[in-house]
Amino acid sequence: MATPSTPLESLPSPDPVPVPPGAAPVVSVGVERWQRGITEQADDLVADERPVAFRYHGVSHVVMLATPADLEDLAVGFTLSEAIVASPAEIRGVAVRAEGEALEVDLDIAPERFSALLQRHRNLTGRTGCGMCGAETLADAIREPPALASGLRLSSAELQAALQALPARQPLNARAGSVHAAAWVVPGTGVELVREDVGRHNALDKLIGALVRRGEALARGYVIVTSRASYEIVQKAATVGIQAVVAVSAPTAFAIRSAEAFGLTLVGFARPDRHVIYAHGERIVP
Repeated sequence: MATPSTPLESLPSPDPVPVPPGAAPVVSVGVERWQRGITEQADDLVADERPVAFRYHGVSHVVMLATPADLEDLAVGFTLSEAIVASPAEIRGVAVRAEGEALEVDLDIAPERFSALLQRHRNLTGRTGCGMCGAETLADAIREPPALASGLRLSSAELQAALQALPARQPLNARAGSVHAAAWVVPGTGVELVREDVGRHNALDKLIGALVRRGEALARGYVIVTSRASYEIVQKAATVGIQAVVAVSAPTAFAIRSAEAFGLTLVGFARPDRHVIYAHGERIVP
């Protein structure tokens, strides 16, 4: 079952976005629960993941495993954060199709970008939330993002307040666990939007897609991710112009070096009453 291809600018991004036909982000399964020597039959809620194929002009590009919700956001965010297009205006349409267990997202992009994509020879299968997704060359995998703006300022107190507010904005994780979140935080306002997925990269791409579809200026806020800060997280954020990434877990050394080179503020181990600044701490004010 398919939804018609629709221009990007006319695709509203409500919160939450409707689930595609035949798919649900959380499902109920029968389990045997053991506790203190007693076994009982019960139902348990678990997060689902489905194969999601991205097709550009009918040509398969990559298959991701993702939580089957907010797939239009995921496709738009992935297309931008992987530099398949240079701007949202080059995404002309998005359509989601359910095919049994699998889901397909068809995208219409600017002809010159599609021609360049064909030259990259990527027709891949990715694990849940894979970051580099089998990039064929080092140049594809390790890109130099455009220079980041430097006007963002956030306070440690505001950052801590956003961390405390985030769990209440994670309904899928509250129901089933095992689901990452990416949150958009605007200084002076707090958490404005959250997207969830079993893959941390998918959660960030969904958030980027949702923000772009809303017409959000990506220089006015920053991102919190409920995961470690890998190179791919840093690269995706910098590629679309996000100036700061806050992670609840550790960063990798490659992520730190990349954040330094890109001019991106990187914070890790963001927990109640503490966090560690790894790169470009000048954006964080007392």
